Amino acid sequence: MTSLFLPNPDRSIASYRMSGTPIRLEKRRAKDFNRVAFAAAHVVADPFADNDPWLAPAIDWDSTLRFRHRLWDLGLGVAEAMDTAQRGMGLTWRDAQELVSRSLKEAAGRDDAIIACGVGTDHLEDKLYSIDEIVDAYQEQLDFVQGEGGQVILMASRALARSAASIDDYLFVYSRVLSGARDKVIIHWLGEMFDPALVGYWGSPDHLEAMNTCLQMMSDNREKIDGIKVSLLSKEKEIAMRRRLPPGVRMYTGDDFNYAELIAGDEQGYSEALLGIFDAIAPAASQALASLKRGADNEFFHVLEPTVALSRHIFRAPTRFYKTGIVFLAYLNGLQDHFTMVGGQESARSTLHFADLFRLADRAHVLSDPDLAAARMKTFLATRGIH
Repeated sequence: MTSLFLPNPDRSIASYRMSGTPIRLEKRRAKDFNRVAFAAAHVVADPFADNDPWLAPAIDWDSTLRFRHRLWDLGLGVAEAMDTAQRGMGLTWRDAQELVSRSLKEAAGRDDAIIACGVGTDHLEDKLYSIDEIVDAYQEQLDFVQGEGGQVILMASRALARSAASIDDYLFVYSRVLSGARDKVIIHWLGEMFDPALVGYWGSPDHLEAMNTCLQMMSDNREKIDGIKVSLLSKEKEIAMRRRLPPGVRMYTGDDFNYAELIAGDEQGYSEALLGIFDAIAPAASQALASLKRGADNEFFHVLEPTVALSRHIFRAPTRFYKTGIVFLAYLNGLQDHFTMVGGQESARSTLHFADLFRLADRAHVLSDPDLAAARMKTFLATRGIH
């Protein structure tokens, strides 16, 4: 078994012997699952670009698109240009436009690629806007994604959270924007733990009150809505909302703390999946979902449950920095040649955080090549003074 030295909270450095057996990669298609399953995909930065990483993102397009093909090869859909791709945290709307265009072109070259793309208002400045201006901003991005032939994920708007004076403003904006949708869209309710600028979304800091407004909006516009992704990190709130959805509207779990049991469901229903953690644990997610369709529930939990502790660590507060752990795992698994991120976000977590992430990833069986992962972990630790 491969071993290496890892730091501990008491400032000691101790030998760690790896024990995880990597999950075997198997090609699958979406029809092999009885759940709709999207992975929100990250972008790969270009470390050789002559740019200021904090101000001018540079993307390695070949590596970024190759990663999307890997997700499709495992049967997973791609949720494109979402917060996992650092939307609003390094990725600009201009960059998102190119990402959407390139990914949709790649998807069009396959007969098995599922993809949906984020639409928001992130090209607006951080100031107050009129409600009509926010509608126009949403419409601009909606028109672009629809013009490229993509399904729409309607993301939460920082500008709306900042500018709305009442719940009626939310209902008006969503009704107007959805009226311009050609096909059914997925609504994304992103909680303030992922983006502090979204506190009070739907007109209330109380999630249960906000839920009532969101449900009213979906009831009023249900013919335009495929489903809603809820990212509140609360299984109780998600289940409560799931049981109140209008007929025909799906629940997509965005709960990176409790996804296994939410996808499995209960006697009253289940959640589909649209998760950032599926980027990092794609082979495990694919195997678990295939077993669920076969009726092998024990295998589903056996494969997926060990990944939950890893996900809870990656998404721990401040949750908005979870992308750092996602990209670090991609580096450890040889899916990109470096640990460099758009916006310099590789600096967002501590050395001890990465050491625990490594241990948890090993125990979750998601380090595809243990020797490579150990070698890369040693290289990373050396840059932080640990030899």
